[in-house]
Parts: sequence; C-alpha cells; structure tokens
Amino acid sequence: MYIINVDKSYFIKVGFDGCNRIRVHILSVNGELKDFICQYETLIDGIWLPIIRYDCAHGQPFHRDVMLPNGEKEKQFVDIDSLKLSLDYAIQDLKTRWAWYKERFLSKRRK
Repeated sequence: MYIINVDKSYFIKVGFDGCNRIRVHILSVNGELKDFICQYETLIDGIWLPIIRYDCAHGQPFHRDVMLPNGEKEKQFVDIDSLKLSLDYAIQDLKTRWAWYKERFLSKRRK
C-alpha cells in the first residue's frame, strides 16, 4: 500500500486593490484531509501581514487566531468537529468578513 501525501497551497484574492488575500494550505493523505491553515493577509507598508488564521495546529481543536498589532494573538475556539466543514467555514468566513477583520486590526493599530 502506498501512502500519498498531498501538500497544496493557493491564494484566494479578496477586494479589488490587490492588497488582500486568503492563503490556504492543505495536507491530505490518501485523499483524506488531515490538516490545513487558512489565513487572511493584507499588505501594509509593503509587508503581507496575517490578520486572522484558522487552523488545528499543535493538537488543538479547530480555532481562529486573531492577530493584534502588537504581535500578540487571541485564540477563539470554533465548535466544528469535521476538518472538511472547518475548512469550508474558514474560507467562507474570511471571504465575507475580511474587510471587517482588516478595519478592526487597523483601528487597534491606530490606538
């Protein structure tokens, strides 16, 4: 039996100015989703900054990391057990709320 790992990364553009994107990284083994990272990033002062990240890293349940301008992050757990549904949720949330997440980050940066 062969074990086939598939590591796939891609971007989803959001907004119209080319300064906002969703980075998706997926790991599948034999066709089954095993892990993922889904992250909204924005271009500020020539640097791509992560604003929101969804993942299941470090053996933790599915969660959202909210990045703060001071470099800290807030962890918010999301009660979805299925990895596939978690990935779908993360992508949809970031597609629909990216502008709100960006404004919230920028408003905290101005303080």
